[in-house]
Amino acid sequence: MSSNTDQETAPIAAPRNGSAGSVFRSFGSLFGGNNSDTNTRPQTPQSGDGYVEFGMQNPERSGRTLGTFAGVFSPVALSMFSALVFIRVGYIVGNAGLYITLLQFLIAYGILLFTVASVCAISTNGAIEGGGVYFMISRTLGLEFGGSIGTLFFFANVVGSAMAISGCTEGIMDNFGPGGHFVGDGATLPDGKWWRFLTSSIINTCQLLVCLVGAALFAKTSVIILATVTVSLVATYISFLALGGNNDKIPVPVENTYYNQSTFLPYTGLSANTLSDNLGAQYGHDYTSNNKMVDFSTTFGVLFSGVTGIMAGANMSGELKNPAKSIPWGTLSAVAFTFVAYIILSFLMSCTTPGVTMRNNYLFLMPVNAWPPFTAIGILTATFSTGLSNLIGSSRILEALSKDQVFGSLLNFVLHGTWKGNPIAAVAVSWVMVECILLIGSFNIIAQINSVLFMLSYLATNLACLGIELTGAPNFRPLFKYFTWHTCLVGLLGTLIMMFVINPIYASICIILCLILVIALHLFSPATQAAQWGSISQALMFHQVRKYLLMLDPRKDHVKFWRPQILLLVSSPRSCCPLVDFVNDLKKSGLYIIGHVIVGDFQSVEDVEENQQWWSFLDHMRVKAFTEVTLSRSIREGVQHLTRLSGIGAMKPNTIILGFYDDEPPKDFFQNGSSPYKTDDFNAGEVHNFPIRRDGDPKHFKVQEYVQILCDTLRMKKNLCLCRNFQRLDKNFIAISKHVKYIDVWPINVFNPTSGDPFDMVSLFMMQLAVIMLAKWKHLRVRIFLCETNDERTVGTFDTQSPQMEIFSKLKLQQSLKELRITADIIEIEEWSRDSDFVRHARTLKQYTAQADNTLPEDDDGDETMNRSLLYMQRANQIIRDRSDQTALSFIYLAAPPKLTTKDFAARSASYVELLTELTADLPPTILVHGVSTVTSTTL
Repeated sequence: MSSNTDQETAPIAAPRNGSAGSVFRSFGSLFGGNNSDTNTRPQTPQSGDGYVEFGMQNPERSGRTLGTFAGVFSPVALSMFSALVFIRVGYIVGNAGLYITLLQFLIAYGILLFTVASVCAISTNGAIEGGGVYFMISRTLGLEFGGSIGTLFFFANVVGSAMAISGCTEGIMDNFGPGGHFVGDGATLPDGKWWRFLTSSIINTCQLLVCLVGAALFAKTSVIILATVTVSLVATYISFLALGGNNDKIPVPVENTYYNQSTFLPYTGLSANTLSDNLGAQYGHDYTSNNKMVDFSTTFGVLFSGVTGIMAGANMSGELKNPAKSIPWGTLSAVAFTFVAYIILSFLMSCTTPGVTMRNNYLFLMPVNAWPPFTAIGILTATFSTGLSNLIGSSRILEALSKDQVFGSLLNFVLHGTWKGNPIAAVAVSWVMVECILLIGSFNIIAQINSVLFMLSYLATNLACLGIELTGAPNFRPLFKYFTWHTCLVGLLGTLIMMFVINPIYASICIILCLILVIALHLFSPATQAAQWGSISQALMFHQVRKYLLMLDPRKDHVKFWRPQILLLVSSPRSCCPLVDFVNDLKKSGLYIIGHVIVGDFQSVEDVEENQQWWSFLDHMRVKAFTEVTLSRSIREGVQHLTRLSGIGAMKPNTIILGFYDDEPPKDFFQNGSSPYKTDDFNAGEVHNFPIRRDGDPKHFKVQEYVQILCDTLRMKKNLCLCRNFQRLDKNFIAISKHVKYIDVWPINVFNPTSGDPFDMVSLFMMQLAVIMLAKWKHLRVRIFLCETNDERTVGTFDTQSPQMEIFSKLKLQQSLKELRITADIIEIEEWSRDSDFVRHARTLKQYTAQADNTLPEDDDGDETMNRSLLYMQRANQIIRDRSDQTALSFIYLAAPPKLTTKDFAARSASYVELLTELTADLPPTILVHGVSTVTSTTL
């Protein structure tokens, strides 16, 4: 007779000797044992270095030299002034009117304020390194969202730099180009699309040179630049208040072809009538964008692009002495300062300058200033510093992305291109990207793209803070307390809505690009970073899963919604790969646990087996399962632990699956060259993880203990499945083969054949499993074999069954299948009723089984009874084999094992397994099934 392997059997591993190797190594790190990962060992602090003791670097030694004012307030204020303060506030007020302008500033700064609160909360919850917003988002939301948002934030800074350079170029041309304020009738700079691009490229190159010298130089000079811009702005305020109208002396720009250039634009000075005229919206044409019509979305897009600099301080986090303190206070004070400055400027413009002037000359501040060079200096310094700040920010984000290996080795050149801490290669890449954006030309178009990209990064920042706040993580204890989940939600919704208000096309493209990056990073990024940083998705899933598990009440279970919740007991994953893969299909979206028992004693355990290996095995197999490993003094005791304690709440296993107990040596699917599961990931030189029993090695437990495990499973009211011949299962072959056509169901208890209803609880459970697999193998058909038998009431009348009774039985089966909504072919088998010797042997086995159940006196001729029973099983096996040539999978009725109270249980157990061995010899992959619960329903 042929025998199968115990590769699927047995919930055991090798005992703690020989090739078993080290067991339970992973607990070593928990209980103080040795761990091979030396990187996780705490470092001994150096004498006199208090920073090292807490895992921090001394800021002076690490190049962190900037304080709050120079490192955060100045860059943020300069970035928020940008080109808007001197070039585009008039454009907004002249088109939208004072009321809508104030509303837009309130909306913009409301979004900024809520976002700043989220930034402050995250930045004060731990040490911040270089990368600013990207660092905060990636360490909070995880690798996928952090990497994708960081990439888009890199592009946002690139676009912001290009926008500032474009504004700077516009200021230069309007002052020194044809018709410029300072050139008069003398030589002028040539103007035109490509001349402006050349000028922008020169400015961009100057910024590149500053960046190559180092960001610290810009930070140290940002205070002086901010002072210059502030003086220019104050001079503008004074000019509005002190000077009267200049009697229409403001020229029309040369590029404004929409307005009559032979006339001058009016300026009234402080006037109640002018204020009254400027209160409402008067949308006109934008002469810098081919005279496109202006509306609310375009003015808000330009306005918001000018105030997106709140992250400038966070981008300098790698150079700040104390980022957790400097970022909140420096950012908030800069936001308040710029808000007041913008409101005052908008109000003064509305009181002094007619709308027609503001709509047709965006640089009208030059001729109305008491000393025009003030405005020119303010424009050039504000735009140049903003562009430089964004260029530095983009290079630092790109450097952080490369350090984190978010895109693998793609950005390794950035790391290799760093000199004395200055990411030269990242600066060069950013410079090239800015050059590409400058080809767009129009300041207002670039501004809308810039606003959408920054809003998306702000949305992610609010989402990160909202998520971590909602999870209630104990380690989220920010020093900044002035925020709640409400502020995060308002900031998130505000940015999302205003993104689409500004430009729905740009917003949709950015969101789609972000989602593509999220999916790409999820599929292709290394898993080590995700494990090191942590991911908010894990915390959110934990929060939700716990809540729904508590809501999942087992008392409300109904058979209509039954699904298999499986505990698969394995000895070694090496030898049971096909079965693990098969059960993953059988679970039908239910719970799937792979259980393993290690024989040992806690007192003798030095270290523990690394659970990481089991998770790696699940990844390798691509199955949706959990693993449970237990330590016990015996296999039976360990299986009892797993059966009773696996799962949580209402998600408990209802079906236990074991391999078959036989003598064939297991097959190593990790080493087999033709195996689809071949891998070397679990081999370390001579040492193999998950060792298996080799040919000739003794089994790890006796057949008596195996049968005891079966009895225990049924006593605990669990459905039981024994799997044999699954080393022959080839799912790929079944999927493409035209020869394999059937899933067979044998709903006859071979140990006790009867002509009663073939659909008892066990048979219904078999049918349910067969239908589940039919959903996976849609090209196969289910066959049910209706075996005609003679029970005790018809003994001796083997050939007297009436045709009417046969028709009734088949019709009854067809009706049952129809009620269960199961499509299957019914095949009638007559051997159990037509072959007298076969029936006599069946009666002998039935009597033998009754003796095992203590219902009949024992027969003295035990050997003869066993021999007849074996002959009967061999004949039954032949009947099944003859009909299994085209069978992919067989389900066979598993008779209940001998009761634990049976006399001579050891002998009865051996006989029981021997009979099952004969029954299943040389069959296709076979599952012996014994169900104990109702799993089907015929009602709605």
